[in-house]
Amino acid sequence: MADPVIDVSGVTKSFGGRTVVDRLDMRVERGEIYGFLGPNGSGKTTFIRMLCGLLRPDAGGGTCLGYDILTEGDRIKPHVGYMAQRFSLYEDLTVRENLMFMASVYGVRRPRRVVAEIMERMELGRFSGILAGGLSGGWKQRLALAGCMLHEPRLLLLDEPTAGVDPGARREFWDQVHGLAAAGVTTLISTHYMDEAERCHRLAYIAYGRLLARGGVEELVAGSGLSTWLVKGPGAHEAKVRLEADERVEQVVAFGNTLHVSGPDAAAVERAAREAAGPGARVEPGETSLEEVFIQLMRGAVKP
Repeated sequence: MADPVIDVSGVTKSFGGRTVVDRLDMRVERGEIYGFLGPNGSGKTTFIRMLCGLLRPDAGGGTCLGYDILTEGDRIKPHVGYMAQRFSLYEDLTVRENLMFMASVYGVRRPRRVVAEIMERMELGRFSGILAGGLSGGWKQRLALAGCMLHEPRLLLLDEPTAGVDPGARREFWDQVHGLAAAGVTTLISTHYMDEAERCHRLAYIAYGRLLARGGVEELVAGSGLSTWLVKGPGAHEAKVRLEADERVEQVVAFGNTLHVSGPDAAAVERAAREAAGPGARVEPGETSLEEVFIQLMRGAVKP
């Protein structure tokens, strides 16, 4: 197996006496899409900045793209494409002008040709002369991703890149990311969307700067120990109120007229669901979702 693209351990960072990233380990292989999840303020952005040489860890270390994150940050940066949560290009420049400017910043050889090729690949040609500020959220996102790819990076660091973007644009964005992964580009992506997390090859979840869980989707769901039952039919609201007060149940979530009822003891959860279900309601086994797993993790996290 080739050397990992990211291989760090014990990475720690504090600001003003507050530990933001606490002894975090991570290993990501070439061509992998690695999801990085956690609530706001959990340390995701700080960790990403340490990986690409923008911040120096207070403790721990390791490599990114084969370079030491402590001593070779300047050698990491040229091989990384970084996309921030907020649109960071110039809204008063056209699409093409933005890409030409970024190509010059990256020192891209033959910038006109490279910009033309990336615009064709990302289907931006029809917007070439339009001001970036006039694009929809989805097309701004696509422009930002195109800018990240101009210098052919080996690693993409995407910090909540689809926040505020409609579902159709998000799906198209992920199609692009999977296409890049097939070409060997590694992606570390932070997101709050569970449907996006399920499209990653592997995931890590952190809270208060600490790693709580990592692995594939099926591995994380199985490791949670949660069992889920569905209550379908009339009286869902009344059943929800009763179940929320039941000590045998950890989570109750309504999806229309269906309740997802979860807890660690399958038999106990089933009994609670059947007792709470009203006349005419059906109770049947369900699949535990990734969202339920992460809510359980967050509830169990201890704030330092």
